[in-house]
Amino acid sequence: MISKSEMKIITLLGIASIAFGQPPNPQTRPPRPSSTQSPASKARPKSATPQQYTADQSREGEVRFGSQCGFCHGKDAAGGETGPDLTRAELVAQDSHGDKLAPIIRAGRPNAGMPAFPSLTQGELNAIVAFLHTQMDKFAELGGGRRSVEPSDLATGSATAGRAYFEGAGKCASCHSATGDLAGVGKKYQGLNLLRRMLYPTGQGPAAPTPAKATFTLSAGQTVVAPVVGEDDFSVTVLDPLGARQTYQRSAVKVKVDDALAAHFDQLGRYTDADMHNVYAYLETLK
Repeated sequence: MISKSEMKIITLLGIASIAFGQPPNPQTRPPRPSSTQSPASKARPKSATPQQYTADQSREGEVRFGSQCGFCHGKDAAGGETGPDLTRAELVAQDSHGDKLAPIIRAGRPNAGMPAFPSLTQGELNAIVAFLHTQMDKFAELGGGRRSVEPSDLATGSATAGRAYFEGAGKCASCHSATGDLAGVGKKYQGLNLLRRMLYPTGQGPAAPTPAKATFTLSAGQTVVAPVVGEDDFSVTVLDPLGARQTYQRSAVKVKVDDALAAHFDQLGRYTDADMHNVYAYLETLK
């Protein structure tokens, strides 16, 4: 006979299924000549046109840049979560007192995901330009102290070996599919962002990993799956289809919690340096 707890689970939760496809053949990456210089190891550019800005202008620009642009480009303009390092940008180096930067800041670059800032005053624009040139020159004078890693710096592995590890020893294909959840991952993420997602796939927003799932086995043999929002030694709390939290005592039902991220954390102790770069190279081919 189905217990009251089991009836509640059947009523509130649904059963999910996952389909896997066959991954495409990885593209073979030609070996990078040893003489090729890493982009991140090249000398930083300096402003092509000598420009002088007051300390007050740069400080005002730092505040304005941090509030408007820092989320993407970093508060010091040296690169952020989604925006490039502007202290290395040729656009900044070739700019003269805002002749190239100001129009782009005002109009944005919609195709590149950069918003427009039409409400900025000319004084605010001038301050941001002053800050960018000051930062570029400052980092150029400091030298060394590499602040960024270019995608080509990480592209030292074999995509073929990476696919073999993905489908074999790494057991990645038991949860992931090159034509399913990972389709286009090499286009969506590049460089360090791709490596971070591969090693530590945590985060928020639409790209966040699937939460842990609780599988309830009922007395009649039926299984029901629901996303876990909390658990301890005595109970498991899940979300029902309406988004409400439901807590079940482990003593009342048979439950198994599967956390997809556990396999990633497990991998960290098994990856060799070669494995890591090979899998990265394979993921890069999934455009």
